[in-house]
Amino acid sequence: MAAFGEAAPYLRKSEKERIEAQNRPFDAKSSVFVVHPKESFVKGTIQSREAGKVTVQTEGGETLTVKEDQIFSMNPPKYDKIEDMAMMTHLHEPAVLYNLKERYAAWMIYTYSGLFCVTVNPYKWLPVYNPEVVLAYRGKKRQEAPPHIFSISDNAYQFMLNDRENQSILITGESGAGKTVNTKRVIQYFATIAASGEKKKEEQSGKMQGTLEDQIISANPLLEAFGNAKTVRNDNSSRFGKFIRIHFGATGKLASADIETYLLEKSRVTFQLKAERSYHIFYQVTSNKKPELIDMLLITTNPYDFHYVSQGEVTVPSIDDQEELMATDSAIDILGFTADEKTAIYKLTGAVMHYGNLKFKQKQREEQAEPDGTEVADKAAYLMGLNSADLLKALCYPRVKVGNEYVTKGQTVEQVNNAVGALAKAVYERMFLWMVVRINQQLDTKQPRQYFIGVLDIAGFEIFDFNSFEQLCINFTNEKLQQFFNHHMFVLEQEEYKKEGIEWTFIDFGMDLAACIELIEKPMGIFSILEEECMFPKATDTSFKNKLYDQHLGKSSNFQKPKPAKGKVEAHFSLVHYAGTVDYNITGWLEKNKDPLNETVIGLYQKSSVKTLALLFANYGGADAGQLYAGGGKKGGKKKGSSFQTVSALFRENLNKLMTNLRSTHPHFVRCIIPNETKTPGAMEHELVLHQLRCNGVLEGIRICRKGFPSRVLYADFKQRYRVLNASAIPEGQFMDSKKASEKLLGSIDVDHTQYRFGHTKVFFKAGLIGLLEEMRDEKLAEIMTMTQARCRGFLMRVEYRKMVERRDSIFCIQYNVRAFMNVKHWPWMKLFFKIKPLLKSAESEKEMANMKQEFEKTKEELAKSEAKRKELEEKMVVLLQEKNDLQLQVQAEADSLADAEERCDQLIKTKIQLEAKIKEVTERAEDEEEINAELTAKKRKLEDECSELKKDIDDLELTLAKVEKEKHATENKVKNLTEEMAALDETIAKLTKEKKALQEAHQQTLDDLQVEEDKVNTLTKAKIKLEQQVDDLEGSLEQEKKLRMDLERAKRKLEGDLKLANDSIMDLENDKQQLDEKLKKKDFEISQIQTASREAPKLGLSLQVRELEGEVDAEQKRSAEAVKGVRKYERRVKELTYQSEEDRKNILRLQDLVDKLQMKVKSYKRQAEEAEELSNVNLSKFRKIQHELDEAEERADIAESQVNKLRAKSREFHGKKIEEEE
Repeated sequence: MAAFGEAAPYLRKSEKERIEAQNRPFDAKSSVFVVHPKESFVKGTIQSREAGKVTVQTEGGETLTVKEDQIFSMNPPKYDKIEDMAMMTHLHEPAVLYNLKERYAAWMIYTYSGLFCVTVNPYKWLPVYNPEVVLAYRGKKRQEAPPHIFSISDNAYQFMLNDRENQSILITGESGAGKTVNTKRVIQYFATIAASGEKKKEEQSGKMQGTLEDQIISANPLLEAFGNAKTVRNDNSSRFGKFIRIHFGATGKLASADIETYLLEKSRVTFQLKAERSYHIFYQVTSNKKPELIDMLLITTNPYDFHYVSQGEVTVPSIDDQEELMATDSAIDILGFTADEKTAIYKLTGAVMHYGNLKFKQKQREEQAEPDGTEVADKAAYLMGLNSADLLKALCYPRVKVGNEYVTKGQTVEQVNNAVGALAKAVYERMFLWMVVRINQQLDTKQPRQYFIGVLDIAGFEIFDFNSFEQLCINFTNEKLQQFFNHHMFVLEQEEYKKEGIEWTFIDFGMDLAACIELIEKPMGIFSILEEECMFPKATDTSFKNKLYDQHLGKSSNFQKPKPAKGKVEAHFSLVHYAGTVDYNITGWLEKNKDPLNETVIGLYQKSSVKTLALLFANYGGADAGQLYAGGGKKGGKKKGSSFQTVSALFRENLNKLMTNLRSTHPHFVRCIIPNETKTPGAMEHELVLHQLRCNGVLEGIRICRKGFPSRVLYADFKQRYRVLNASAIPEGQFMDSKKASEKLLGSIDVDHTQYRFGHTKVFFKAGLIGLLEEMRDEKLAEIMTMTQARCRGFLMRVEYRKMVERRDSIFCIQYNVRAFMNVKHWPWMKLFFKIKPLLKSAESEKEMANMKQEFEKTKEELAKSEAKRKELEEKMVVLLQEKNDLQLQVQAEADSLADAEERCDQLIKTKIQLEAKIKEVTERAEDEEEINAELTAKKRKLEDECSELKKDIDDLELTLAKVEKEKHATENKVKNLTEEMAALDETIAKLTKEKKALQEAHQQTLDDLQVEEDKVNTLTKAKIKLEQQVDDLEGSLEQEKKLRMDLERAKRKLEGDLKLANDSIMDLENDKQQLDEKLKKKDFEISQIQTASREAPKLGLSLQVRELEGEVDAEQKRSAEAVKGVRKYERRVKELTYQSEEDRKNILRLQDLVDKLQMKVKSYKRQAEEAEELSNVNLSKFRKIQHELDEAEERADIAESQVNKLRAKSREFHGKKIEEEE
């Protein structure tokens, strides 16, 4: 742990603490966790059990009586603060909670739980991200180092290099849990260990400089300004998810990076809760740090002047908006935005603020809205480069397409306000996604990419008091991610069991969530019904709710009716997710899903003088609607356009793309936890943490663990630890394999034998069985220790008893001697003995003195001899040392040269192996390329044949086209002549029918209206038939085209015959007309004569002549009416002929298009064949080059081997000589 420096105590507890924890007194039977009404779970000790009830005394001294299922066994002390919670004996909620709590209290914020890495926000700075920590984790396996985000990152990096597979790190959690910080740490780790080490020599204009980490950090202030906001829990919460892909080269060096964004919370632009505020950029521009912005955007420094940004709070104590503005402004410059683009970003931000102040009122006696003042509109239009009057007119009177025509539609005040809000959100969102695209362009490099590691930072599961459409989208995303995790865990479990040969009925835990996922996304699911309702103009929230109830209530267990609760917002339906039951309110879902935009205003945006705004909406409308910037994000540009693509459909499409990306990678999971709502370091609220553990799938992962065999012990460890349970099962004298020993041992113990399985290297246990074995082991050890203690005490007492007996005998002896001395003390002979005794010693000392003198002389002589001998030996020693040093130097020199040669040899061998691998790869690739080349050459020949055939067909078609063109011109001339003649006839008929004109006009108007409607229907049906025919024609062969030409020739002949008939009939009509004109002149003359004669003749004769003339006039009028009918009949005929000629022209154009397409195909086939030839030639040259390099390397390796062999032979001869000399 010394390698971690000052971070060591924050990562793993010391050996001393571990020993103290293991020696702490612990009773497995009475120590439990108990359910507590206030703190969820507390530690306690069982006092008594009675009739299914248990009395427990808590650590706080409180006594609780609970049911049996409300107490949970405590793990032994050796599992305290365990680094991987999946290894615990008892896996349940309180054990997980208290392990996290105790580690958090010791500032160990990272903990493993199976595949998860759980991190708790410390709310303070810890020295666990220092450079020495990065180096300490490099190249370490997961079990070799303490839990850390760096360990997860390094494992992903090593897996990528070893398995040659893309990796992903999924970081989820609630707002304020630390997702973004951990994402930054992952990027920091990769930037440190995989830095390319090459600084850019050339500074590219507009490109960022520095490391990848520096580049992403430069992008961060801009993304945070436009994508982060204050929420209830977090002052700087990311309101969008992001998937950062870090690309690496083949050697593991950093190549480039890109960012994808998901689920930007655009509703925050127009609405905030009281304790929250909108995106930071709005408050930065009003902070007055740059006064020129205030003037440019025509705004004030008071956010309360703008409705959209002042519905909640406007200041945040932990954020200095003035400093943040300078950071944002600097980031825009560093990221290479042009001066015009920078101005446009600020102007559009200001325009969105002004949109919130647009006011409209209702016209008197009408529902139509009209502007209530134009000052704000003038400011917004100026900032957007629009005409103010056009903007207001487009908002109040939008043009709507009905069929092929545009109609002006009136709007109410509410509709206009909704349209303004939708436009503000659309402008803001598209601008954000455009900035992400620009950032990606800056992060892109020309270095080759081989693999990537993706870091997903996305909001976790959300259960609020008020859950709407956005929460359903987020929760559905997390449901899919949890299913992905469950399935991945199932696959790993399956591999482990297969590897160990365990027989087990596999359960795909990913299917546990299938019911809820299908309820949301499958046909006739919630999204499907929502999209269906959006298609009907008269659909309402109530009709949507009724459809949901009819389709799912009582049929799907995951769809429920919500229980009404006092003080809570009304809910319309409940969904049972893996993390809990969530009540959803469907108010406004239809509008949110349709997300309609005023297309007239969008048209103005597209023509705006602000180029950036025009670019944002350039691809709006048609089939492209909703596809803004493919790399931009999940909800990128989700506008309906004319293709009517709904938000939910686009959301599902992008979610499926994300899941496809993740499934193609090897995933790693990180779960971030908020410990408390008050941001207090070290404090943990039990209920809050448990709620998050349920929501982010940690407890779900533990549930899956418990289903299988979560506890695994190696045979050797099991034999060593649990042999004490039945020592006689394993004979002492003979050797026995650990596996057999474990099998015999478990077979001889009284446990449930269905609760364990034997693998090849480990024994697998169901959850809880290890705990039972631990209890049995503790009991056996207690019994053995009691017996040992009894024996030891008996032995010690026997030793003590012997000492007491000896002391007693000694006392008797001393007493006897003392009594005897007292009796003879005054005896005269005894006195004489006391006086003579000292004199005896002096005589003996003289003898000893003489002996000592003799010994001294002898020793002196021996010393002189030894001194002489020592000097001789010392001289010899000096000589030998010199010889030894010389020999050592020679040996050292030989050993160094030998080591160098061996190192060189090893390197050459390695290069040889690498080159062999490369050559193998290249040969395989060359074989593949040769096969592809052969296929392509065959294709090329085939295509050339087809080309020649197609050219012939094209020539034929061109000839027929020329003929048809000539015929068309002739037909057009004839039709033109006919129309001119008809115009002359019309004038004549108009003179004849002046008296009936009024009635005929009214009748004709009705007929015209009817004809228009019929024409519309006919054109629509013809268009449909025409489209179907075009599809059939494209899929058909050239024979069908020949048939079509034959039909056209027949039609042409028919048309010629019809035209001749029409010409004849027109000539007849002209003759009739001339005759009628002559007759009319005659009649006029006769009438004038009669009038002159009437003055002279009597009245009777006059009246008879008048009657005759009137009869003749009536007859003439009837004839003229019949002539008019004939003319109309031929008019219709001429129209039909012109229509048929138009159809012929269209067919000719279609044939021309087909010819063009065929020519394009021929060109593309030729180009593909040429490219394939070039590619195969390049690969062949590469293969030859690598073959040559390999031959050279083999030659060098052979030379080096021969040199090494010579050196080894020399060293053997030298060592042989040395051994001979020593002997």
